[in-house]
Amino acid sequence: MPQTTWLENLRNLVMIALGTAVYAFGLHYFVISNKLMEGGLTGVALLLNYALGFPPSITTLVLNIPLFLIGWKAFGGRSMLYTIFGTVSLSFFLWIVERTIERGWIVPFTTTQDFILATLYAGVTIGIGLGIVFRYGGTTGGADIIARIGYKHRGWSMGQIILLIDILVLGTSLLYIPKEKVLYTLVAVFITSRIIDYITEGAQSAKAFMIVTTIAEEMADKITAQMDRGVTIMPARGAFSKQHKEIVYCVISRSEVRTLQKLALSIDPRAFIIISDVHDVLGEGFKEA
Repeated sequence: MPQTTWLENLRNLVMIALGTAVYAFGLHYFVISNKLMEGGLTGVALLLNYALGFPPSITTLVLNIPLFLIGWKAFGGRSMLYTIFGTVSLSFFLWIVERTIERGWIVPFTTTQDFILATLYAGVTIGIGLGIVFRYGGTTGGADIIARIGYKHRGWSMGQIILLIDILVLGTSLLYIPKEKVLYTLVAVFITSRIIDYITEGAQSAKAFMIVTTIAEEMADKITAQMDRGVTIMPARGAFSKQHKEIVYCVISRSEVRTLQKLALSIDPRAFIIISDVHDVLGEGFKEA
């Protein structure tokens, strides 16, 4: 294997370990200390902790071992390497945080009134941790493995499987924790998902314009001259009118949206404009690869 590949693998493993460390800290410092919840197998581990006192560092790993064996057979060892490493790393850092809290080296954030503050920080911290793990190709096992198996063998939607597992776990948690805390958990889960998207898809988000027009050359020239942005022209034909047109495609920063809208309509008031979100743009004028 080339040296660069080994270095990339080492970098990915180090970053996955860092992400699981942040995740473990947020889970203990904000979630467990306030008896909030999580989705997936981590949520099951929290339920076992609240109901029976089992440490999450142990139950997280034990619950994943059968899934490792199934996943290894279904996807192969290479595909499961980062998942196994991420799960073991999470259990290790959960154990580290548990020990430091027991010895009084860390005093977790505990509140009896302002749960919204704990919820917000839990969502941000866990989102940062999981975002780093996902960005570098890892997972923390659990529902991710189940979803991949269901998708491969049954064709089920991975997102729907994960959502169903989360609903079952959070529904069961109503037997052990007040419904208000489950509602706070939903807020934390939403924030976590947004932070994960921000990290995995890139902070360098932008907007893509698709402008359907009959004067594409003139529009492309003025966009290039006035906004200093690259433009691509693609041929098109109206299905109803049978009229030949062209599509001007351009990626810009969010701050330039209004400028390009006004410019395009000033050139062709009848232009049809589609604006869509773009994430993690690489290339000249944006982020270098």
